[in-house]
Amino acid sequence: MARILIVDDSPSQLVGLKRIVEKLGHQTFTAEDGAAGVEVAKREVPDLILMDVVMPNLNGFQATRNISKDAKTSHIPIVLVTTKDQETDRVWGMRQGAKAYVTKPINEGELVETIQKLLPAA
Repeated sequence: MARILIVDDSPSQLVGLKRIVEKLGHQTFTAEDGAAGVEVAKREVPDLILMDVVMPNLNGFQATRNISKDAKTSHIPIVLVTTKDQETDRVWGMRQGAKAYVTKPINEGELVETIQKLLPAA
């Protein structure tokens, strides 16, 4: 069982992502914006992070950069899960330290495959 942090400012997205992740048998933590996501990542050091991009306080690109540059959390794979579907957004997200990019609306199969590919082998 992995520990997965879900960062999204939409309550309905949080519920949907939690359902998918918990169905896989993983433990979840949530945060409602990028700043809280960075705090929870540093406190809990999860195995994987699902990160929205468009959020208040600190957006997902900024939060991803903070997490991937911090020695304590830089090893955690981050999946950007966002409505931003332009190639420039995808490239920018990967440059900030994301390991994968999944667009909304979520394709559950694609998300599950991405999670399984990025989780450290147990």
